[in-house]
Amino acid sequence: IDLVASVAACCVCLPVWLILPLMIRIDSPGPILFRQTRIAKNGRRFTMLKFRSMVPDAESRRDQLMHLNEMDGPTFKMKADPRVTRFGSFLRKTSLDELPQLFNVVRGDISLVGPRPPLAEEIRQYRPWEKKRLSVPQGITGLWQISGRSEIKFDEWMKLDLMYIDQWSFSLDMLILLKTLPAVVARKGAQ
Repeated sequence: IDLVASVAACCVCLPVWLILPLMIRIDSPGPILFRQTRIAKNGRRFTMLKFRSMVPDAESRRDQLMHLNEMDGPTFKMKADPRVTRFGSFLRKTSLDELPQLFNVVRGDISLVGPRPPLAEEIRQYRPWEKKRLSVPQGITGLWQISGRSEIKFDEWMKLDLMYIDQWSFSLDMLILLKTLPAVVARKGAQ
């Protein structure tokens, strides 16, 4: 299902694949795609793809902004992040920056539904019970995304992921997929 649905979504989004790279390049010099090493099921590393929404040296500037982190726990979130480009702000609010992750699904790195793949540095700060979220395939969307994303505190996010793992079913995955589009359109918790 992951493979068929992600290939179909790539085909449906073909006009977007042609327009967004041009808009990213016009707005900010640098690569079209942002590549970041993330952790998948059982601690396997992979390169996650996104449309670039920040300046090219954003990762190297993150440490300078850590004191402005608005998210609790080991993750970093900032509403008015100065590294985000003008067009990048639009990409993030509409979640279009996530589209290249469909290729990660096609490659088998992640699933359509599951906990978000974390950074290695975040996992190092996990409490033992939070590491259970790496026992299943990571995904593009999940309970956290349809429940408010950045509006949710870290502990609640982890509890949602563990609830998903404990209650997993095909019907739950279908429900999450169906609720993802309205959550994206409503831009709930998108930054």
